[in-house]
Amino acid sequence: MDTVVVFIIIILFASVLQTSTGFGFSIMATPFLLLLFEPREAVQINLVLSLVISLALISRIRKEIDFGIMKRFIIGSLIGVPVGIFIFLSVDADVLKLGVSVLILFLTVLLILNFRVKQTYFGDRVVGVLSGVLTTSIGMPGPPLLLYFAVTDTKKEVLRATTLAFYLFIYAVSLVTQLVFSGTSGTVWVSSGLALPIVVVGLMLGQNLYKRINQRMFRLFTYVILLFTGVYLLIESVG
Repeated sequence: MDTVVVFIIIILFASVLQTSTGFGFSIMATPFLLLLFEPREAVQINLVLSLVISLALISRIRKEIDFGIMKRFIIGSLIGVPVGIFIFLSVDADVLKLGVSVLILFLTVLLILNFRVKQTYFGDRVVGVLSGVLTTSIGMPGPPLLLYFAVTDTKKEVLRATTLAFYLFIYAVSLVTQLVFSGTSGTVWVSSGLALPIVVVGLMLGQNLYKRINQRMFRLFTYVILLFTGVYLLIESVG
């Protein structure tokens, strides 16, 4: 019963965060799902539920999507996805987590110090590659997108819409890749099915929260989530 309650809390909170900000489900859910499931199952449950959220929201956000950036993200991710699955199957996960955590924490500090860059075509593709790598390796495509949009001062409406639209592609591709190369289990699909009503509640709560968040609060959410992700991955990798 305790495990069920924890699972409900994880999915609800992550769904609200994903719906209200456009990112956060994989960042918040995956670390805690790893406490309840095997790594492969945790990653695949994350992919399935994140895909459901993106599908549910895509019709509402399509007018705010920056299709140019999204296209370059997709092109880059096509390179990153096979690299990520190779890492997932052959490289020590702790080494990867350590490297990612140090990078996230370093860049988050730069963000807090008001470091900014201009958005470029090359930068878009590089971020797409990194997102593809992290999606199939640890189930977290969000950090590269979040960091990039933050340092380029992207408006919250565009960030949320473009990120969710890109997730629709990257999660679908990554899930298929995971199923082909590492298989799946009944636990993944039963748990995902049981989580769907919780996701629906999270969608409604998240939509309401989104309307109340201004740009400054949105940026604060960004810093908190990035710091949490970096610290968690660091602790996980050295623990």
